[in-house]
Amino acid sequence: MKILSITAQKPDSTGSGVYLAELVKEFAVMGHEQAVVAGVYEEDQTGFEEGVRFYPVYFTEGRKESRDSGARGRQNVREWGDRSAAGPSGMPEKLPFPIAGMSDEMPYPSTRYCEMTPMMAGQFKEAFLHAVKRAVDELEPDLILCHHLYLLTAVVREAFPAYTVYGFCHNTDLRQMKKTDLEREFIQRQIRRLDRIFVPQRAQEEGVLEVYGVSPDKITRAGMGYNSKVFQRTGDGPSDGTVRIVFAGKIAEKKGVISLLRALAHLDCGGDRLKVFLAGSTGNQEEYRAIKRLARQCPYEVTFLGRLTQPELAKVYNACDIFVLPSFFEGIPLTVIEALACGDRVVMTDLPGVREWLVETAPGADIRYVPLPKMRNTDEPVRESLPEFEQKLAEALKESIEQKELRYAEVSGISWEKIAEEVVREKNTGSGR
Repeated sequence: MKILSITAQKPDSTGSGVYLAELVKEFAVMGHEQAVVAGVYEEDQTGFEEGVRFYPVYFTEGRKESRDSGARGRQNVREWGDRSAAGPSGMPEKLPFPIAGMSDEMPYPSTRYCEMTPMMAGQFKEAFLHAVKRAVDELEPDLILCHHLYLLTAVVREAFPAYTVYGFCHNTDLRQMKKTDLEREFIQRQIRRLDRIFVPQRAQEEGVLEVYGVSPDKITRAGMGYNSKVFQRTGDGPSDGTVRIVFAGKIAEKKGVISLLRALAHLDCGGDRLKVFLAGSTGNQEEYRAIKRLARQCPYEVTFLGRLTQPELAKVYNACDIFVLPSFFEGIPLTVIEALACGDRVVMTDLPGVREWLVETAPGADIRYVPLPKMRNTDEPVRESLPEFEQKLAEALKESIEQKELRYAEVSGISWEKIAEEVVREKNTGSGR
């Protein structure tokens, strides 16, 4: 089978980027011929499997483009042939603004969809359509997979009516549809025309039905996978009596990092008995500086690890005791599965649908759930409710710190291979087309 995967964002950053990259890897193992269209910066490097054709659409990282960035970037981004993403002039497409991010805070410079003008939206469509048309002409795909039920997926569905097009919901698309007016009716209309939609779990299925009015028989719950070859218990953790807590994700307020640092002030563990590690990067430098200031005031040592590779992150998980995710908005958080696979206990917010999914797919997991604060606009906590939330977060952390019995989760039933097989099975059985 020939499969074309499409995303407007980087294919190796954030949860949806990992999702795409891992499916591409599994499809390659299964022997399918593939191509990928994605939004990148010229200095980015990609790591797709041998033989995967890559059609990048370039964005400009800053508001003003440096004169020498083109030559530097074309040495780094692995393209399909010499003409990949070439525009009418033969030069690579380069959109004159940062990558459009499905989250308002991305771990790299980004443009918010709510700030996208009609001119920017037109440029966005034209650039991606050019790249997608080239990929379709050269690959002649049997199946097109679009990540995020949003603008680019709608554009692809409209432009290629004769092709089988599946869409993947990653939860942030639901948030954008609820918060942003950008071409909402066009997006809803085209998403309803997709041949099949894959969602992580029940909460996203309900969201897709509500937001897009999709026929229920088009939706498949696919769950989430993880890399079991990288994320596994190694027994390499220190045994010095110090409890180590790790957070992994965007270092941002909406991920609950500020509330986590405030919650730590409620703990009485002794300054040398607790260490905290924050793994990840941020796209909002002002917010990051505020988080750094708050970390310096924390009664416990807080270490910023920056963005880590998967093997590096697995080592950190194995060196720590507790993984904490105080996020205010997620689909199925991949980091929770990875941390459980490495033997960590987990403290996390009680995100819609996630507890139900984890009980089913990760039996025996040592997880403590903290009720979300009052919310508005899907991912913004009501400020007045944060002190109570942070107190409850501290209580859950204390219980986990004092936990003596070791309980390891059974996560062997979760894999990218199963999701890839489900996608292929849907196509082979003629689902939707």
